[in-house]
Amino acid sequence: MGLRSNPTQRQRRLGAELRRLRLAAGLSVAEAAAAAGLGPPHLGHIEAARTAIPEVKLRALMAAYGCRSESLVNALVAMSVSSGRGWWSDYKRHVGGRGTDLAELEASATSSRSFQWLYIPGLLQTPDYIRTLLAAGERDADEELLDTYVEFRLGRQRVLTEGSLHLHAVIHETALRMRFVPGDIMRAQLEHLLRMALLPQVRIQILPLSATFHPPAFSSPFVLYEAGVPELGTVYVEQPVASPFLSEQQHLAAFTTSFQELASAALDPIDPQSLGEFHARRDSLGLIQHVLYTLCEATGA
Repeated sequence: MGLRSNPTQRQRRLGAELRRLRLAAGLSVAEAAAAAGLGPPHLGHIEAARTAIPEVKLRALMAAYGCRSESLVNALVAMSVSSGRGWWSDYKRHVGGRGTDLAELEASATSSRSFQWLYIPGLLQTPDYIRTLLAAGERDADEELLDTYVEFRLGRQRVLTEGSLHLHAVIHETALRMRFVPGDIMRAQLEHLLRMALLPQVRIQILPLSATFHPPAFSSPFVLYEAGVPELGTVYVEQPVASPFLSEQQHLAAFTTSFQELASAALDPIDPQSLGEFHARRDSLGLIQHVLYTLCEATGA
């Protein structure tokens, strides 16, 4: 079997976690490989995500590393035996590895905590909002390709209605007021945001322009994904270059702290019980309703 030339994020994460556990156990590649009945070069390829590892060998490594967490071992085995194929596989040619990696990560995560300051988060976007943004960013894309992009993002959104993902989104007020899309599309997008807040697994907060909280040192939008075990959390950072997926424990801790600070500085979450009425409370719902009112005036709706 040939070595992988383009491993997925799941495969890279598995290799990185195995390397982290080996180093924590104080074992060299040669020592760990011998304990699991592997050759040192083979283990090196496994840690670099260039090749797979059989379940029996993986469990032998875990024993050698002194890992007593059955949930972590089982989660690593699940990552190892997964084919990685899902509905997203048919889109890889169009959206690339980063897009399909993200879809696979969302499908396996239990919760996500998202911070956005220019756009509405992708899992909460309407088809028209998606298409307008993509058309502006992909000027050479034809209508058929744009349809595919929109279809792919809508497919990702099914984790909120058909899956078990819980989403906590902190959205900066700037994203509500940006005019990247026409007023009628933005109005429909904000109305959709309020409808999504009715879902029990969705929590939405707005960080107002008046907030005195200083932005985190890493001001790029990011999403924290939690897995079934804390050790396998992942941070997705929206940036055009370098790897957007972070898994080191110090990164997870830093982004977790920043999200907690952002959520504390944001307005109270949208309360689904209050959606049927207009109110003047200084909370996330009141701010969205205010922006909607200005949009209605501007568009004559």
